[in-house]
Amino acid sequence: MSTNSETGQPDGPATETKQAKRSWVVFLPLGVFAVLAAVFLIMLLADRNTSTVPSALIGQLAPQTDLRPLDPTLSVGLNSQNFKGNITLVNVWASWCAPCRQEHPFLMELAKDKRFVIAGLNHKDDPSNARAFLAELGDPYRVIGVDPNGRTSIDWGVYGVPETFLVDQEGIIRLKHVGPLTADAVRTVLMPAIEETISGVSE
Repeated sequence: MSTNSETGQPDGPATETKQAKRSWVVFLPLGVFAVLAAVFLIMLLADRNTSTVPSALIGQLAPQTDLRPLDPTLSVGLNSQNFKGNITLVNVWASWCAPCRQEHPFLMELAKDKRFVIAGLNHKDDPSNARAFLAELGDPYRVIGVDPNGRTSIDWGVYGVPETFLVDQEGIIRLKHVGPLTADAVRTVLMPAIEETISGVSE
């Protein structure tokens, strides 16, 4: 039987248990790191497109929407009636949102396509700042509704700005894109969905 060098007492089961616990504690951080590294590697290899997010609203009628206009000279803002008979991109944006500024040139380019319209949902913004944003960068929107407290954005299931929804002529949500639009997202995700929706209208 071995003895403890400090106490001179025999090592017993209790001492061996303590040593085992110490060994387990020492290796715990290494084990946690290995698990996290494995999860990260799996996600990286999966190459998932996190910008296209599944939503319970896809395939459903767009939420009832009735927002006052950003332009105080107009009587109508963003309303559910806007969707009837139009293919609509509903873009959730704000002047304080840096990614919104990054994606804005793509919205300006998309606005040239007259087969669909772009509607703006101005999220938790100061109206004067929002108008200044559009005066500087251009206005791609057919209509803009103001959502000062974010309640309508919640109804739409918005995670954060910017987000873009494709709504068909029946008011059904066909696509949800999270994050700023990019050249690749427009080319590989948004435009194919728009073309498919347009084809469905013409059939």
